[in-house]
Amino acid sequence: MDERVMKKCVGQPVPEWDLAHRLPINRVVGPDMWDSGTIFRFNSTFMDVTDQSFLEKQWMMGATLIATVAALCWLVFFFIVLRDPDAPSFLRIFLLALAVGFGYLVFRAAKSNMFALTRNPIRFHRKARKLFAVRGRRYFARKGQGDHVWEIPWNEDELFCLHKEKTQFGTVFHIRHYAVDAAGKVTRVFSLGREWTGKPEIEILLAQWNYWCAFMNEGPHGLPKPMLFHTEHETPRESFLYSLYGFGLTGSLLWRLVTMPLVLIFTPLRMLAIATSRAPVWPESIEEISRLDPSDAYAEPREGTPVGWAETVLAQQRKEYPDAPQRKTDGWSGIKDGVENANQWALDQPPKNMAGG
Repeated sequence: MDERVMKKCVGQPVPEWDLAHRLPINRVVGPDMWDSGTIFRFNSTFMDVTDQSFLEKQWMMGATLIATVAALCWLVFFFIVLRDPDAPSFLRIFLLALAVGFGYLVFRAAKSNMFALTRNPIRFHRKARKLFAVRGRRYFARKGQGDHVWEIPWNEDELFCLHKEKTQFGTVFHIRHYAVDAAGKVTRVFSLGREWTGKPEIEILLAQWNYWCAFMNEGPHGLPKPMLFHTEHETPRESFLYSLYGFGLTGSLLWRLVTMPLVLIFTPLRMLAIATSRAPVWPESIEEISRLDPSDAYAEPREGTPVGWAETVLAQQRKEYPDAPQRKTDGWSGIKDGVENANQWALDQPPKNMAGG
């Protein structure tokens, strides 16, 4: 889902469904804990995770390509009609408006995905008790200013929610943070991690939230290994795998063959987005409090740790990296079955005391 769609919430009350599905930071929300592919790095001080757009970059570039083709087609039709002296004026205006409209969509989409940032990490900072979310490239920054960053305190007053969105591809869920004013109106909103598709993946979302909260509240000790560490230096091979797994992490040989033509289109589009963008730059003030202790025993990825899809899959085949690492949460007294617990969260009104108040 394009995060720009979330801007429609600004100035409005927080959606009732989201308020009913508030995610508490001070207690677990399910029996399980694991990472589902959201982490770049972590240590004893901070954890860098993905924003929702990171895994969907190739899809957004695909939409940009379609809008570009549409804009060019309407522009060609406009010039054909322009040369016809008998063509009515309203038709010329209509075709020009379509070309300009699609051109504007191309500009907006390209601005978000090209000549931007290769990733927009969200830093869970234990020592500062804050989240630092990179929200966009700063093109003309003063020394030490870095890119645009939002700061979110890690306390019980902040509004983290399970959000439900119905799209043309089905129902999707993600984790949102809302900042509100004194009147309860949304002033800004963004999503964390990734998108989870369909009701069955609510279980995965809740396990992910437990994982992040455990890191912030207890530290990295005892956490299961992440599903993988995403690379911060994406290669063409990784771009191909992001495009491939965008159609599902698991799939039959037939499904892979059916989707391969689209994968081969999306891969160069994602590569183009990465090649025309740069890595994010943290403000000096955040870099200062994030300096890594060389003796930190929990700093990952370290030498010997696989990074990226390709290295991780090969390491799993060699039994050198765990496959689907997870563990049970401590202090959970609710429904023991993760699927049934997720089904309760999927209700329009979850049982009392299940969601945070």
